[in-house]
Amino acid sequence: IAATTKHNEVAPSQFEMAPIFTTTKIAADQNQLVMEILDKVALRHDLVCLLHEKPYIGINGSGKHLNWSLSTDNGMNLLEPGKTPHENAQFLLMICALIKAIDRHADILRRSAANSGNDHRLGSNEAPPAIISIFMGDELTKILESIAKGEKATSKSSMNIEIGVDTMPPLPKDNSDRNRTSPFAFTGNKFEFRMVPASSTISVPSFVLNTIVAEALDEMATRLEKTKDIHLETKAIIRDIMEEHGRIIFNGNNYSDEWVKEAEKRGLPNLRTTIEAFKNFTDDKSIGLFEKYKVLTKEEVHARYEIYIDLYSMQINVEAKASLDMVKSLYLPAVIQFTKELAETIKQLEAVKGSSVVQKELLAKVSVLLESAYRKTEKLETELEKAYQIPRDVSQCFKRATQYRDKVLMTMNGLREDIDKLEAIIPRRLWPVPTYADILFSL
Repeated sequence: IAATTKHNEVAPSQFEMAPIFTTTKIAADQNQLVMEILDKVALRHDLVCLLHEKPYIGINGSGKHLNWSLSTDNGMNLLEPGKTPHENAQFLLMICALIKAIDRHADILRRSAANSGNDHRLGSNEAPPAIISIFMGDELTKILESIAKGEKATSKSSMNIEIGVDTMPPLPKDNSDRNRTSPFAFTGNKFEFRMVPASSTISVPSFVLNTIVAEALDEMATRLEKTKDIHLETKAIIRDIMEEHGRIIFNGNNYSDEWVKEAEKRGLPNLRTTIEAFKNFTDDKSIGLFEKYKVLTKEEVHARYEIYIDLYSMQINVEAKASLDMVKSLYLPAVIQFTKELAETIKQLEAVKGSSVVQKELLAKVSVLLESAYRKTEKLETELEKAYQIPRDVSQCFKRATQYRDKVLMTMNGLREDIDKLEAIIPRRLWPVPTYADILFSL
C-alpha cells in the first residue's frame, strides 16, 4: 500500500498518511487494510490505535479526505482543465455535473459520512460543518457565473473564455486548494470530500458520489444527444445548472456562524447529527436513485437503514455502559476517599486550632460535584434502561436511536462534565486511571 506522504498532525500522537491515487475498489480495500494493520501493530507495542473521530474533547479529531475524480477507460482525467476547445467544454460540463449532483443529493452525501463518532467532530474547528457546500475557487466560480449570465467569461488575467472557441486559462493548484474549511472542495484536477469519518469505510461515500454524478451526467447526455448545436446546448446546460444549483458553491469560511445563516437562506440542509441524516434514508428519492442505476435494491436500502440506525444505538449503549461502570467502580470511590481524607485533615487542624478554610472550601466544592455526578449516574441508568426497553424491531428502530441521542447521550455528556472537573481536583495518587495529560504526553 504505497503512500505519498506520512507526517504528524495537529493533535499529540496524531498522524496522517496519503495513499497513492488509484481506482475506487482498490483504494477502498487498501484503506480497510491500513486500518487493520494499524490496529494490529499498535497492540504489538502495547499501544492502542484510536480510529475514533473524536477521542479527546477539546483536541482535534480524526477523519478521512476522499479524493475523487472520474477518468475515461484510456486514463483521461475528466476533471483536468482543458487545453483545447473540446476539452474545455468537457471539463466545464463535468464540473457542472458535480454541482448538480451535490446540490440535488446533499442529504444523501451527508448521510454517507454519518456515524456517532463523527457527530462529535463535524462543525468543530478542525472539521467541516454538517452543511454540504462546494468550494470552487474564485477563478472557476467567476467563469461559471459569467457563462450562466451570458457574459464573456474572463479569468483574472483578463483572458476571454468562450465554450467551444477558446481554451481554459491555467487554474493553478494554489488557486483552488486554499479553503481547508470546505466539506467538498475542487483541488485542481479532483474533488476532495472531507467529511468521511476516521473509523468508516470509504466505500459508501465513493459509491454515493459515483451514483449521483452518473445521474447528472445521464441527464446532461440526454440533452446533448437531442440537440443540433452542441455549443449552444452546452452553454444552456451550464446556465441552467448554475441557476438551479449554483447555491451549493461557497468559497468562504465554512466554520463561521454567518455561513450557517446564509446556508439556511439558500435552502441548504443542515443535518447536524446522524439521526437527522438517516431520517429520510428510505424515502422515494433515495430508493429511486439507487434502483434506477442498479446500485441498491429497495430491500438493500432498507437493510442498510436498519443496520446503520441499530449500530448507532448500540454504540451509544456501549459508551453509556462503559461510563457507568467507570464512574461507579473507579471515579466515585476515589472521590469519596479524597473527601474522607479532607474531613480527617479538617478535624485534625481544628483540634490544634489551625486554619482549615481551604480544606473546607475544597471539601464543599468536591462534595457538590460528587453529589451531582452521583445523581447524573442514577439518571443515566434510568435513561439507558428506557432506551433499552424500546424494541429493536424495524418499526421502532428510529425511535430507539432518537432516545439514545436525545436522552442517553445528553445525560452521559452531563456526567462527563462533572467527572472532568473532579479529575482536575483529585490528587493523581488517588485518580484510578491515567489523566488526560498522562495519555497525551506521558505514556
